[in-house]
Amino acid sequence: MNVTVKYLGRADYAPTWRAMQAFTAARNEATPDELWVLEHPPVFTLGQAGRREHLLQATDIPVVPIDRGGQITYHGPGQVVIYVLLDLKRRGYGVKELVSRMEQAVIDLLAQSGVAAERKPGAPGVYVNGAKIAALGLRIKQGRSYHGLALNVDMDLSPFALINPCGYPGMAVTQTRDLGMAGGVEEIGKKLAALLAQKIAG
Repeated sequence: MNVTVKYLGRADYAPTWRAMQAFTAARNEATPDELWVLEHPPVFTLGQAGRREHLLQATDIPVVPIDRGGQITYHGPGQVVIYVLLDLKRRGYGVKELVSRMEQAVIDLLAQSGVAAERKPGAPGVYVNGAKIAALGLRIKQGRSYHGLALNVDMDLSPFALINPCGYPGMAVTQTRDLGMAGGVEEIGKKLAALLAQKIAG
């Protein structure tokens, strides 16, 4: 079962979210799975269980309450976002396995540049020396996933200081540029999408 990879460039958050919902609602047993690779303009997204107090101060950056799991996170230029639109029932595994495969794709990408990354129990995402480099958040509807992951590549990290990232006060964040990795959003996005497509199929 192949995965179709679509490169959407820089796209506003809300229309992209609505497009994910529409794709998921309209798909059937024959609809190919897709990965959407893109960047967003600056936006905070607040998951279903998210609490507004994790936004620590007023800001001009919009806050969008959405339907994924998890707390608050930040998206902005210089961050690779990959939305994972899968039929999990057809693929024969569940959300925990999908999360593990998504995390492993990021870990493998970083390992190619000699960067050792890891998971944290109970805190989905990928971490380097305790600092978060990739965030994950999913919604599963009738056995089909949407939302996905965000990898910090070459961005202004300062908006993360305005929130408790994913609900964790004082959590450090990092990005591939600061770890000495070559490549911008486009190059790293393509590499990560290829690894993620392999992991999903595997």
